[in-house]
Amino acid sequence: MSRLIAVLVLCLGLAACASPGYRDRPYAYDDGYRNCDNCGTVDRIERVYGRDGYASGSGAVLGAIVGGVLGNTVGKGDGRKAATVAGAVAGGLVGNEIEKDGNRGPRYEVFVTLDNGRQVVVRQQDLGPVRDGSRVVVRDGRAMRIR
Repeated sequence: MSRLIAVLVLCLGLAACASPGYRDRPYAYDDGYRNCDNCGTVDRIERVYGRDGYASGSGAVLGAIVGGVLGNTVGKGDGRKAATVAGAVAGGLVGNEIEKDGNRGPRYEVFVTLDNGRQVVVRQQDLGPVRDGSRVVVRDGRAMRIR
């Protein structure tokens, strides 16, 4: 009888030392993100549009420089000067359009509550599999879904 009591006391003592584990939390952390400071849950996602067609002029300047340099490699004398000017003008137009295209289209603001209680907003161009309520890690300015 005393052995049975000793075994019961030992079992109860061991049971009292057991931790609740990760399964008692809303998400099972068996995905490699157990001590993740940048992990959280997506509260909501808002679709926002940039300034359609907005260009600061930096694309035009860079395009003009590249076009002028390329145009300068063509021809000799006055033909080279004309090619440089034509290359700069064409490069400026192309660079401006490239910059405008980069500022067009939808972007998303992903509102995330991190596990530590902090709230962050991540702005990104595509969502991938991220949806409201998704479990994510915020890394490199993106919210990426954790499987």
